[in-house]
Amino acid sequence: MNIQVFNQASIKLTGSKTIYFDSYLLEEEKHDADIIFITHDHYDHYDIPSLKKAMNENTIVVVPTILKEEASKLTNNLLVVEPNNTYTVDGITFETIPSYNHVAPYHPKDKEYVGYNVTIDGIKYYIMGDTDRTPETDKVKTDICFVPIGGTYTMNVDEAIDYINELKPKKAIPIHYGSIVGDIILGNEFKNRINKEIEVEILIK
Repeated sequence: MNIQVFNQASIKLTGSKTIYFDSYLLEEEKHDADIIFITHDHYDHYDIPSLKKAMNENTIVVVPTILKEEASKLTNNLLVVEPNNTYTVDGITFETIPSYNHVAPYHPKDKEYVGYNVTIDGIKYYIMGDTDRTPETDKVKTDICFVPIGGTYTMNVDEAIDYINELKPKKAIPIHYGSIVGDIILGNEFKNRINKEIEVEILIK
C-alpha cells in the first residue's frame, strides 16, 4: 500500500483501492478515488475543491451525519455513518470511532464526528480525525495509526506519544501539524520518543 500525507490530515492510500481521507488543498486533479472518507465538517477536512479533484462519477463518499445534507449536494454516491458502528462499502470494512475533545469546544462529542479504522487487504489503518485521547480511542486495535499531534484542536505531541506507546501499532504516522497548528519540528520529536519496536514514518516535512 502506498501512503501519502499531503498536509494537515489529508491522506491517500493507493493499493487494491484508491482511498482518500479528509482531502484538503489537493494540487492535482486525479479523479481516481474509489472511496473518500470525511471525519468532520471543518474546512481543513471537508474541502469541496479538493474533493472534486479526487472524485469521479463512481466515487463513494463516506461522511458523518452532520454532513449528510451538505454532501448530498455533491454526490448521490453517499454513505452516512454514525460513531461506534461497523460498515462495509465497495468491499472495504471499517469501524467508526468517536472523535472528540474532552474540554476544548472545537469537536464536541454530541456532533458525532468520527475516526475510521479501515481494513484493507488484511491491514487495519486508523485515521483518528481531530480528537483527544478518549476511552474509545484506547479500545482500538490497529496496525497503522495516523495520529494527530499538533495540539489545540487535538491531542498534543506528549499525549500522542503516550497514546501510541500504549496502543502499540506496527506503525505510527503523525498528522495534523506543520501548517494550521503545531510546528513542523514536532514530527521528529514524536519519532524520537516512540518506542523503538514501533515504526514511525514522517510524511509531513
